[in-house]
Amino acid sequence: MPKLKSKQQQCIQHNLLTIVTVAGVAGGVVLGFILRGSASTPWTKRQIMYVSFLGDLFLRMLKMMIIPLLVCSIVQAVGTLDLSLSKKIGLRAIGYYVATTSLAVIQGILWVVLVQPGVGGEDDLNVPKVKVASRNVTTVDTLLDLLRNLFPPNIIQATIFQSRTVLVPTTKPNSTEPETDLYKWEIKDEWTEGSNVLGLVMFAVVLGITLTRMEEHARRPLLNVFSSMSDAAMIITNWIIWLSPFGILFLVSSKMIEMQSLAVIVGKLGFYFLTVLMGLFCHGFILLPAMYMFFTKKSPIRFVSNMSQAIATAFGTASSNASLPVSMRCLEEDNGVDPRVSRFVMPIGATINMDGTALYEAVAAIFIAQVRQVPLSFGDVLAVSVTATFASIGAAGIPQAGLVTMVMVLDTVGLPAEDITLIIAVDWLLDRFRTVANVLGDALGAGIVEHLSKDELERMDQIAAAAADRPNGDKVRSDDEWNTTSM
Repeated sequence: MPKLKSKQQQCIQHNLLTIVTVAGVAGGVVLGFILRGSASTPWTKRQIMYVSFLGDLFLRMLKMMIIPLLVCSIVQAVGTLDLSLSKKIGLRAIGYYVATTSLAVIQGILWVVLVQPGVGGEDDLNVPKVKVASRNVTTVDTLLDLLRNLFPPNIIQATIFQSRTVLVPTTKPNSTEPETDLYKWEIKDEWTEGSNVLGLVMFAVVLGITLTRMEEHARRPLLNVFSSMSDAAMIITNWIIWLSPFGILFLVSSKMIEMQSLAVIVGKLGFYFLTVLMGLFCHGFILLPAMYMFFTKKSPIRFVSNMSQAIATAFGTASSNASLPVSMRCLEEDNGVDPRVSRFVMPIGATINMDGTALYEAVAAIFIAQVRQVPLSFGDVLAVSVTATFASIGAAGIPQAGLVTMVMVLDTVGLPAEDITLIIAVDWLLDRFRTVANVLGDALGAGIVEHLSKDELERMDQIAAAAADRPNGDKVRSDDEWNTTSM
């Protein structure tokens, strides 16, 4: 009996942070309902701000660590690997991202076509109209902005701003009538607030690859700087993570208070909500774990349970980027994933691998078409799937970024941007669930890529050990590097 108690105590101590974080999520829901029900008058925005204040501070601290951790981790991981292994890991990760995102879109389309949550028309939906700020943009411009942001003109500026295209209305030639064709409007570039994560990732990968092509004595000082900064960022992150139960509690409770109406969720819109939820659950907790088990021959249950802290943080913050430090900690410390893989794969995954967002956008577009009673051909559905895949890559890992890229998907099937108002009432909650799917997809992908790269990683360790035994400490190159140099 004492041994049993001792094991229980060890289990609780080991999972204490996860337990209190999950309790913070549950406590936030309960506290939100209590505060919401106890108020005789509707809560003002200022009152809600007071409730969410501590949660906002926690979110700010997490976001503060994103860029240092993201850039330093990628440079350290890529710079430590030899070039041939970096290519293999990168290709495996990208292959995984493309495959899982495509599966997420296909799965979302199947769910919305089978359930048909929008059948019945807008009159039966009874959704309150909400004014949404939108900008005029074409699908081509959105894709071109994605490519532009891959190559920022100023790396310092990329930490604060990202580029986007704005279309300025014009009049028809020799007329005062406004031009209705967006492709004939004036094109203007503007800088909008928000880190250009895609450009920073590209810069970090290129810098890491460059370091692998340098001699050991030349690359080691800079690599040590990035390695030390990455380790320091992880230590600071561990301090911040212990505040997550309190931060998440107040973030969730403020959102529960801010929620406009429960009747909307449990009413007709509830079918749409459940359709997205079923798709996200099947993708994140059935399909992806099955892929993990297929490739690694290991049980995914323990792997997923060890990611509980990251899952709770993803739900509380609704941000893949804000959850990145926690996800990397869970992968390396709890699941034992090689840091050379996790610090390479996870930052890139948090930027471009958005399975949950892709699934949600596919479901939402077809749902809105059903509500508007707009028939969709097979070609339209195919266009939605392709556009949703690309739109999810362009969605920054920040709260409700999916609403922005949703405009691009709606434009594909000729639906107006204003139709987003049909789903915005429940988007704040779905955003949290799709962020969980995004984070879980990144983590399982890191586990799969590490398993597939095990032989190469072991060979890297052998090369490093051989280099350490050499008197002059010169770098021992792999066969691929010698062949590349000789050419």
